[in-house]
Amino acid sequence: MGNADGAFPGTEYARRVPVPPPRPFLDTFRANLKETFFPDDPLRQFRNERGPRRVLLGLKYFLPILEWAPTYSFGLFKADLIAGITIASLAIPQGISYAKLANLPPILGLYSSFVPPLVYAMMGSSRDLAVGTVAVASLLIGSMLGKEVSPTKDPALYLHLAFTATFFAGLFQAALGLLRLGFIVDFLSHATIVGFMGGAATVVCLQQLKGMLGLQHFTTATDLVSVVKSVFSQVHQWRWESAVLGCCFLFFLLLTRFFSKRRPKFFWVSAAAPLTSVILGSVLVYLTHAENHGVQVIGYLKKGLNPPSATSLTFMPPYIMVALKTGIVTGVIALAEGIAVGRSFAMFKNYHIDGNKEMIAIGTMNMVGSLTSCYLTTGPFSRSAVNYNAGCKTAMSNVVMAIAVMITLLFLTPLFHYTPLVVLSAIIISAMLGLIDYEAAIHLWHVDKVDFCVCLGAYLGVVFVSVEIGLVIAVSISILRVLLFVARPRTTALGNIPNSMAYRRVDQYPAAQTVPGVLILRIDAPIYFANASYLRERISRWIDEETESSKGETSLQYLILDMGAVGSIDTSGISMLEEVKKIIDRSCSIKLVLANPGSEVMKKLSSSKILDAIGHEWIFLTVADAVAACNFMLHTCKPSDTTSCENVV
Repeated sequence: MGNADGAFPGTEYARRVPVPPPRPFLDTFRANLKETFFPDDPLRQFRNERGPRRVLLGLKYFLPILEWAPTYSFGLFKADLIAGITIASLAIPQGISYAKLANLPPILGLYSSFVPPLVYAMMGSSRDLAVGTVAVASLLIGSMLGKEVSPTKDPALYLHLAFTATFFAGLFQAALGLLRLGFIVDFLSHATIVGFMGGAATVVCLQQLKGMLGLQHFTTATDLVSVVKSVFSQVHQWRWESAVLGCCFLFFLLLTRFFSKRRPKFFWVSAAAPLTSVILGSVLVYLTHAENHGVQVIGYLKKGLNPPSATSLTFMPPYIMVALKTGIVTGVIALAEGIAVGRSFAMFKNYHIDGNKEMIAIGTMNMVGSLTSCYLTTGPFSRSAVNYNAGCKTAMSNVVMAIAVMITLLFLTPLFHYTPLVVLSAIIISAMLGLIDYEAAIHLWHVDKVDFCVCLGAYLGVVFVSVEIGLVIAVSISILRVLLFVARPRTTALGNIPNSMAYRRVDQYPAAQTVPGVLILRIDAPIYFANASYLRERISRWIDEETESSKGETSLQYLILDMGAVGSIDTSGISMLEEVKKIIDRSCSIKLVLANPGSEVMKKLSSSKILDAIGHEWIFLTVADAVAACNFMLHTCKPSDTTSCENVV
């Protein structure tokens, strides 16, 4: 009884869902490939441009400095100069501290704050990211390499592996950017990062008990049990001089941080506190000769700029696999932190950074750094926050910082001879306490319990097992959650909102009224092989429950599937629909009706027999159209008169 449009009498507004025109497979494949790897369409700027202009645009794409340098002014430089000097005062003591955390010579921390920032200033798209070494990556390098090679028994090999791991990390990061595979980093969810960073910060703080207590020997393990056992098994070797000195400087650093948070205009107080601590500690040790009373000092630091280290890279077995594994793990963590920090500050200043370009920039600076005696660097939050608060305008602040570090390397390294290691431990602890974001964990608990479990799993895995295992646990839980969403999609019953054409979930809207004789189900996910069996069983259960509950009332005669959220369907999904159609045809006289299927779904349905089995006239544009047609049929045909109803249709 449908009219030319496929509408039923009394439902003239109803329109059939058209089957999209056929499209060549290669065109469809190319479009899907572009949407997956090139959603930002990076080549759009080269359209309608000729040779020389294309070359210039290509250079600007990979070297953003060519975009802002021609318009750079003295006013911008004054702001960047202040910001650069401010972050240099933080980068110098942090660089030395984090190198010790990675079991590397302290001078490498200064080397890593000189070359990589210069590379990033040319290639990076963030105006606020301050490049340097980070505690978590340093801890990862120290723990992963330390399991295979002892930094004290074979320091040369350990150093070469650190350079090699940095090279592999940079190569992996740049490859992700060039191949447009940045979405891999997205598997590190916010909950994962919060838990992982908090656990790593806890482990780093525990590791600093060695310096705070003046211990000569300490465990290389990072788990809580091993560290506590190592600390309390050497009670007789604790040095009260180191403990008192460390607690005093830690209190000073935390006090300056608290003051700067309460008075944001005085951010420089907290930024300058680490360097001030280094200077005061060095002067105190020099005047009191505390190094003769159990207070350990840095000792000699070699003057001069970064020596080349290309010949130090180790690509021979059996150590190449250790370096490769360390490089990939630390590279992913460094990318996640750097891109997250860059995006955060870009949002504050209302500009955009390209994640893939950032990966190329960070990867390139690490590859270049590995050839110039640097180890892994990225954009740490603490240093970038200081850079942002200091009023930086462009990436030139990184250049200023690098020049300040260069001057330190050329002329000032002897001044760090008497710097006590306990001051470096205090600097690391004060920086790490800011990474334990308990407020974010509490927020996750209130908002999403599963995300909280991911966060807690990452934290406990890092603290009680190891940094790598904690990361694996967190990522595994996140992936498992994604798989559960795919394998167990939500199906909900819909009802009509009174005095409207809207149909909403009956469990969410108490006012929503079910339609007698009609069951409306919404499928909230694409239908794939992973969830096809579950959906078949779930739909069958919905039908059974509705049939049992409708005894004595209008029996169930129509099943409407709202497929508005079904973005795609595969052959297993089509087979599932065929099975559902056979089940309802065999068990009872129920008609299957589809509402709002998308173009991809319609294209695949039209290529199968299911469309003929359902009937083109039983596929509607909206749920309201489908319900109107079902109501018309319910009131036109008697339940027992199935033959006449089929003739009407």
